[in-house]
Amino acid sequence: MVEQLKPRYSVAWISKIAEVPQAEWDAIALPLKTPFLEWDWLNNMETSGSVGAKTGWLPTHLTIWRDRQLIGAAPLYLKGHSYGEFVFDHQWADLAQRLGVQYYPKLLGMSPMTPAEGYRFLIAPGEDEDELTELMVEAIDHFCQKNRISGCHFLYVDPEWRPILERHGFTPWLHHSFIWQNTGFNTFDDYLGAFNANQRRNIKRERKAVEKAGLQIRTLTGDEIPKPLFSLMYDFYADTCDKFGWWGSKYLTRRFFEQLHPRYSHRVLFVAAYDEQNDLHPIGMSFCLTKGEQLYGRYWGSYQDIDCLHFNACYYAPIEWAIAHGIQSFDPGAGGRHKKRRGFPATSNYSMHRFYNPRLGQVLRTHIHQINEMEQLEIDAINQELPFAQRDE
Repeated sequence: MVEQLKPRYSVAWISKIAEVPQAEWDAIALPLKTPFLEWDWLNNMETSGSVGAKTGWLPTHLTIWRDRQLIGAAPLYLKGHSYGEFVFDHQWADLAQRLGVQYYPKLLGMSPMTPAEGYRFLIAPGEDEDELTELMVEAIDHFCQKNRISGCHFLYVDPEWRPILERHGFTPWLHHSFIWQNTGFNTFDDYLGAFNANQRRNIKRERKAVEKAGLQIRTLTGDEIPKPLFSLMYDFYADTCDKFGWWGSKYLTRRFFEQLHPRYSHRVLFVAAYDEQNDLHPIGMSFCLTKGEQLYGRYWGSYQDIDCLHFNACYYAPIEWAIAHGIQSFDPGAGGRHKKRRGFPATSNYSMHRFYNPRLGQVLRTHIHQINEMEQLEIDAINQELPFAQRDE
């Protein structure tokens, strides 16, 4: 469906990323800090069966064209549920039910199943971002109102994009992630030096526990990664999901991991634990992605329950690699119970929302300020408990 907006522009809603040539999509995606809006990543989600109508993530992407040139795009999904978002809006769905409003489907902007900051509209360099943003918001409004979609929601938005959306009437909702920042560390010992004496001893003990278990930790990226590790990572991922039951729902397919090789292996970092008796097949592994000065932790798993292996594979080894490779920011993924004790402060992020039902919109605008204040108090409380040296030495 193609609809003329202005003599200069046309808008097209597409049902799969592959309808846009990769070179054209990546021309506006590669300049961004995030790797999760690049063509290979999003296309893999679709072709692997990880997203689609059967999974409740129906690709409904917005593209803006001048003649035949792609100048704007927004990866969007019609959602029939709220799973895989990590922004828990069930209270809004419950409210909608009480008001007699149909909450689903909703229109969602995020990289599927990826709670990492950086979502925004993709705008070609040199274009008028304000003008194109206005056109894209108008197209989204028209689409949602025409199809009786309850609301449009952008999750984990780029901080620089948030004020632009606010000017276009979207409402910010505050959340937090746990993000490690390189505050001038040149070595892992510098990182250790940031903690109080008790936590330094604890981290050293956890590192030595893996050595005592006879394991060697290796970091592998790009061409260093043997092809079989991609399929093996699915086994670890699936096993971890199974252990956590409902909370560990398997969103990604084996094919998704296998298709990362070789086209996306340049973004992948595996942290693999090998037994001294078998250095060919890791017994545990974590899966990270990297781009520029950013590192993102995604999944992990282990065949054996080995003391502190999780902390080493998911936190310490990636941090050591990050410091050695000039990484400035490490987002280890969802959850936070273990992270705050290991130097990951609670860090604010925002989702942006617009309800098309007037009653839902009024409740959101009336109460979101109080909700955000409560979230900020939680962030402050978490960060008061971080075991850094300056707090008690």
